[in-house]
Amino acid sequence: MLVIKNARLLTMTENGSFVGDIRIDGGKIAEIAQNVDTAGCDVFDAEGMYAMPGIIDAHSHIGMWEDGMGREGSDGNEATNPVTPEMRSIDGINPFDRCFKEAVACGVTTAVTGPGSANVVGGTFVAMKLYGRSMDEMILKFPVAMKAAFGENPKRVYGDKATPATRMAIAAILRKALAGALDYAKKIENAKDDPSKMPERDLGKEALLPVIRRELPLKIHCHRADDILTAIRIAKEFNVRFTLDHCTEGYLIPDLLKETIEETGAGIIIGPLLTDRSKIELRNVSFSAPKALYDAGIDFAMMTDHPVIPEQYLPVCAALAVREGLPEDAALRSITINAARITGIDDRVGSLEVGKDADIAVFSGHPLDFRSRCVLCTVDGQVAHRE
Repeated sequence: MLVIKNARLLTMTENGSFVGDIRIDGGKIAEIAQNVDTAGCDVFDAEGMYAMPGIIDAHSHIGMWEDGMGREGSDGNEATNPVTPEMRSIDGINPFDRCFKEAVACGVTTAVTGPGSANVVGGTFVAMKLYGRSMDEMILKFPVAMKAAFGENPKRVYGDKATPATRMAIAAILRKALAGALDYAKKIENAKDDPSKMPERDLGKEALLPVIRRELPLKIHCHRADDILTAIRIAKEFNVRFTLDHCTEGYLIPDLLKETIEETGAGIIIGPLLTDRSKIELRNVSFSAPKALYDAGIDFAMMTDHPVIPEQYLPVCAALAVREGLPEDAALRSITINAARITGIDDRVGSLEVGKDADIAVFSGHPLDFRSRCVLCTVDGQVAHRE
């Protein structure tokens, strides 16, 4: 057992912030109170420090593009077919990439990671802990989402040699994939228990069945406002759950986003913001976006898109959003409880609450002060980093 004593607790709950202790037992948060009994426990005295839930990156590609490896470590895009829903992130992640240790050393404990955006449908994402001995041991939830992509990336990858060459084709390809999954599901239903009537097994259509059944959300890459609105149009057409990832120009259409969230329950994940305007659809990227969404009453998560922004700089992104007017609490929520809720893992992580996983980051100063250091980080109650 471990007790973190005398820390300023940033709980990310209605309890707000207060000085107290956390007792960890069996990989879970067992008690949060003042003056917790420390008998038989290891004690970490965090007086003058801040403790918060482990930071969560809601959209990352960590482990799929290995640090400093170039093509040899690039396993995130199966750019041979624009529709590859059968691809599974867990088969392409290298959990021994040094970026995992660097992330945990800065308090990032969970990442939702998966394929890139070369394909219109790219495969399944996983929510994973960033500390452990193997991929299977580190899985928090799999699958957690199915990747889809709009805009320049599929056009760039396929446009000179095949379809899609236009945004019309991207939308048509996604519609065709979802319609094909619906047909596949109907054939299975019609066959009932008669094996002779079952359709030939199709791993791609099979992977999309949880999407059309609303069991698994589409995780939709979209930057431009028109791509965002096309994504919404198709998601509503097929009645699927979805998140709008990147959502770079979402701050230009906040009223439409708010209506969509109220109607569909869609999640908003913004970023990467700490980056150059590397392509035309990023021409309106702005650190004022989080404040604009907040002012419109929109909850959102913030992400790195690692390796675009290295995983460990997610709190720096949140801090820069505060500099541009986002309230401090909203910034912290965007990398903890909002990220957990939007990606469907808030029953396990995202806040300091009894019964949740003991993923805790302790900082020497306020977590949004870039001079602060992560002095202790636990993942499932294990000490993953300590200074």
